[in-house]
Amino acid sequence: MNKVIQMLMVLTGIGIISGGLLATVDGWADPFIIANKKAETEASIFRVQPEGKSYEALNNIGFEAYKIKNENSDNIGYALVYEGNGFQGKIRLICGLSSDLNKIIALEILEQVETPGLGTKITESPFTEQFKQLETSPSINWVKGVEPSKPNEIQAITGATISSKAVVNILNQGIEQMRQLRASGALQ
Repeated sequence: MNKVIQMLMVLTGIGIISGGLLATVDGWADPFIIANKKAETEASIFRVQPEGKSYEALNNIGFEAYKIKNENSDNIGYALVYEGNGFQGKIRLICGLSSDLNKIIALEILEQVETPGLGTKITESPFTEQFKQLETSPSINWVKGVEPSKPNEIQAITGATISSKAVVNILNQGIEQMRQLRASGALQ
């Protein structure tokens, strides 16, 4: 009996020390993770809006978005950062939108935990290339097994339909949020 109690105490001590070390490392690494995430988002703004020269964050809107400006400080569009559920976890993406919100300039997946070799294809060309100059009105649709025939359609990835649909759903939700802001006058 003493042996069992002794083992339980040792295991409890190891658990407490391990938990404390993990919390310490997490607290130490968290600011670096946040800074790297912010730097990656800032760099991706100009990849999805290549004509942009500067940007301005849209504040107090409930999600992350930026107004993109040219060299004359004229608004040329937006960069929308949005996330939603994929097949295995969150998908976080950024897309460049025209100033009228009717076209996607480009799309980039910032974070995902989809199935390696299948769902991860959402981060690669030719999937992401389908979104260049894609019309967003009425809303983006996907097709499977056939070539897209409408200016607002993309082809889903074979074997990763759920991940493809998730990207489309995330985009449609984010763009709808932007349209609601525009209708309310919060988006100038």
